[in-house]
Amino acid sequence: MDIISLSREIERSLGEIPLLDAHTHLDATHLGARGLHDVLLYHMVVSDLVSAGCPDRARLSESPTEEEARARIERALPYLPAIANTSCAWGLRIILRDLYGWRQPVTAANWRKLDGLIRERSQDAAWPREILRKAGIVRSCTELWRRHDGRADDLFQYSLEWGFFARSQWGEYDTALYELEKAWSEGTPGAPLPVTREGERPATKRKLRSVADVRQALDQYVAAIPSNVVSTAQHVSTDIDFGDAGEREMADAMHKRPKAGPQERDIYASFIMEEFFQRMGRQKSGVVFQFSLGAEPLPTETASRLSQRTLDHLGRMVARHPRVRFQCFLASAHANQGLCTLARELPNFSLCGYWWHNFFPAFIERVMSERLDMLSTSRQIGFFSDAYTLEWSYAKSRIVRAAMSRVLAQKVASGQYDKARARATARALLFDTPRELLGMQPAVTTVRGSRGAQTPSRHAAPSGTGNGRPAAGAKARTSRGS
Repeated sequence: MDIISLSREIERSLGEIPLLDAHTHLDATHLGARGLHDVLLYHMVVSDLVSAGCPDRARLSESPTEEEARARIERALPYLPAIANTSCAWGLRIILRDLYGWRQPVTAANWRKLDGLIRERSQDAAWPREILRKAGIVRSCTELWRRHDGRADDLFQYSLEWGFFARSQWGEYDTALYELEKAWSEGTPGAPLPVTREGERPATKRKLRSVADVRQALDQYVAAIPSNVVSTAQHVSTDIDFGDAGEREMADAMHKRPKAGPQERDIYASFIMEEFFQRMGRQKSGVVFQFSLGAEPLPTETASRLSQRTLDHLGRMVARHPRVRFQCFLASAHANQGLCTLARELPNFSLCGYWWHNFFPAFIERVMSERLDMLSTSRQIGFFSDAYTLEWSYAKSRIVRAAMSRVLAQKVASGQYDKARARATARALLFDTPRELLGMQPAVTTVRGSRGAQTPSRHAAPSGTGNGRPAAGAKARTSRGS
């Protein structure tokens, strides 16, 4: 059997495996797209559009007005043909074709018709569950603040994204202190700050003026982590040197806050993270510390960048806190081999999926293949969508299943796996390991016989080949912690 036919056969088999989506930004108040803007202007596609010359570099607002959505769509339309080659545009075509029966390019002449179709479908209360059925997704993990009144608790488990104590911001050196001040002022978990910020920071009600304040704020933060979260998600910046910052060094650095620079930034983050992990190990050892790694700030977005020194810091950090379970979302593929070696030796460290800077078939396949060769399936999760609407959960599930089928087909063809081993490996990555590492549980009936989940995507050819369909466009998102 040739490799393409084998990968298609495997993809059909993978379509029967239920999927747990370990990290999303889905919102209980609008599970699906509210209009074309939520599909077309997902932040990954916005970056594609920027690369094609579109002047709108910022992410779409969390809840855009009708005028903002209209204007952003119309400004994006001329650049859609130039991104038709990208895998993000492929994802858009998958959404429009499979979920909305739309096979035409999106143009100035027809986008309102498509927008109306999406808006009409969004009014159907059964539509989100139908998308999940087609995707074969049986539970998603999303941000706690997006739970709202709990109306989607049967579909969701939750992750706390609140304070980001080790994330750098463009041109800012006291981010760790400010993020902790914000959480201390709020008292109970709320929404995180945007991944990039412009203009002045909102004022906080409380200020950290001493090391005692820092410890008190961290006591409150950890105590406020609710029992219904499976993880807390942050970012670990490669720009920070994580060292042994003691109380005296922290006090001196806090006095220098008005003129803080890189040295003070490193002390703030090192001290706060160490104190945070000590509390997590004592009080919240069941909550997984998830973190993105290798996505660093630009003025309006992030880019993939990671130093080898950071891997040394990370290994020491994980080893110092054996009662804390660490899980990494990797945004820089070149570090995958090094992280696999850490996960092989540190039992409290695991890897999860592909951060959005890696969410392209060529990198998914590379990362997946390397991990399968190096690392037990019990230490790696094979999928998370990072989606803000279920449409993108669906598209990304199709992309990952297709990529996984190609990787497994290569291993079967080489004699490394037989077909039964390939299927068992896929089930571990997509379903069993998220249950074991995160405590995720299926919430809906396992999808069987779903045409959307079982039919090969017609993209089972080797990476880099096209699907032969006309260009349709880009995708959609809003603004928070990716």
